[in-house]
Amino acid sequence: MHYVVFDLETQNTFADAGSNNPADLDISVGCVYDSITDTYTTVAHDELHKLWPILEEAEVLVGYNSNHFDIPLLNKYYPGDLTHIKSIDLLEDIRISLGRRVRLDSVAQATIGSKKSANGLQAIKWWREGDIESIKKYCKQDVKVTKEIFEYALLNNKVLFKDGHKKREIPLDTSLWVPHENHRMTFSLPF
Repeated sequence: MHYVVFDLETQNTFADAGSNNPADLDISVGCVYDSITDTYTTVAHDELHKLWPILEEAEVLVGYNSNHFDIPLLNKYYPGDLTHIKSIDLLEDIRISLGRRVRLDSVAQATIGSKKSANGLQAIKWWREGDIESIKKYCKQDVKVTKEIFEYALLNNKVLFKDGHKKREIPLDTSLWVPHENHRMTFSLPF
């Protein structure tokens, strides 16, 4: 399975935008991990077009809160429609299994022993300070963490999360994650 794990950071908050629609925000940085090339690509907002060929080759897009946040936001910039690529939103599957949402940091610490390096509000602060390199490092770390959680879930049909001082399991049905058809797109590639 050719999967691409991705994450976005924004220049502004929902309060700044006066809306809770992700498409009303503006991207500062985006990062993708390509499972075929085993590489990370991190770009600033004015280089997003460099991600299109990578996303279009994917059979599956993987993210954390990606169906609700990242895909609608990225679709604002993308010349096609990313909802036509199969999507695995780890947070969505966790919510379905557990009955509530769990922070990425909680899942990362319990499942893979790793932590996020910052948070989205810090990334916005860096944007306002012009510190794009710190945003890129943070975004790439989130993609690495999400990738490792995804790979753990594929192997174990579960993830863990911190519930107070205890670790608890969240069973996941990963049988539907493997695509049975080709979901690749070619909207921005030359014909």
